[in-house]
Amino acid sequence: MKTKVSIIGSGNAGLTAAYHFSLIGADVSLYGAPGFDQPLADIEEKGGITALSEFNQQPLTFSGFQKINQITREIKEAVDYSDLLILPIPSFAQELLFRQMLPHLKEGQVIMLMPGNYGSLVLHSIMNSEGYGHLDITFVDAISIPWATRIVGPAELAILGMKEFLPVAALPASRTQQAISRLQSVMPLTLTSLANVISAGLGNINFGGHPLLTTLNMGLLENFDGKFNYYKDCCSVSTAKAVATMEKERQRVGEKLGLHLIPELDAMNALYNMDCLTVYDVNRTSETHGKLNSAPNSASNRYITEDAAYLLVPCYEFGKLVGVDTPLVTSCLHIDNAYNDTDYFQHGRTLRKMGLAGMSAQQIMDFVA
Repeated sequence: MKTKVSIIGSGNAGLTAAYHFSLIGADVSLYGAPGFDQPLADIEEKGGITALSEFNQQPLTFSGFQKINQITREIKEAVDYSDLLILPIPSFAQELLFRQMLPHLKEGQVIMLMPGNYGSLVLHSIMNSEGYGHLDITFVDAISIPWATRIVGPAELAILGMKEFLPVAALPASRTQQAISRLQSVMPLTLTSLANVISAGLGNINFGGHPLLTTLNMGLLENFDGKFNYYKDCCSVSTAKAVATMEKERQRVGEKLGLHLIPELDAMNALYNMDCLTVYDVNRTSETHGKLNSAPNSASNRYITEDAAYLLVPCYEFGKLVGVDTPLVTSCLHIDNAYNDTDYFQHGRTLRKMGLAGMSAQQIMDFVA
């Protein structure tokens, strides 16, 4: 029998997951929420999803055409379809979709968030607070999505590349290997284990580059409507130095929490099979990231609204908890607050929202173990 898998979300990553999981032989149910279901209509009209072999005169990987077993706009139908529920959605959508899923969840299901960004902790807290704490659900946080990918036309994808492997952690961490065993059959790449979901959040490779490079380059990005190759054009010698300083802050926070965090350079080299000597070289030479001339064109881009709010805020909060100053992380957040007329220190992914308020560092580590 084919493995069944439900994909909750119909954005770039959701469509790519539906296509790629189907390509390797899984039966897929793809759910799109009301108001975000135009991609479903496109798939229904085209009869499936096409991954292009070339885009912008660049050869692409994993090209072909795949029919999708089930297209649905009913959340219950998607949740009932499989015990493996994959949410390749932005962090700000995790809570809303999970609340819709809650009445339909079943014992023993696995919910995988790509990227996790501490979402497992938030969803676990919601499950308990809303009277579903009796359900035996395994949450899994991935550090990111497997692909660099874009929807470039109706039911058409440009899959620019894929990581060599994908680090994940379950909540609780004692279930990580069991969760990997259940998920691996539908995944197009190897899943590897991390210490816990805190390590997965701090290990998201968007941490160092996206929010800071976007913040430092906002004038050019807005004035020229993002008409750049983001990684090559927004990373300079000086901005790379700033990213390196932010990386030191992340490492110090991890050390105080008792975690071994892989340096960003080592992680990028391993995930994309490169041998770069500096993060500057990664941004300037990565073939995967250099295929599209597109960049954020406003401060409302997810490189700030997601990566600052859901990656930098937790690092800042953990830093306060363990007595580590994070001046560059903090400064970036203050500037982003001004850009978007908000307060990410309050509205981002805080310890309170993760259900960790009032705990010591050791209590948190015990909780996620």
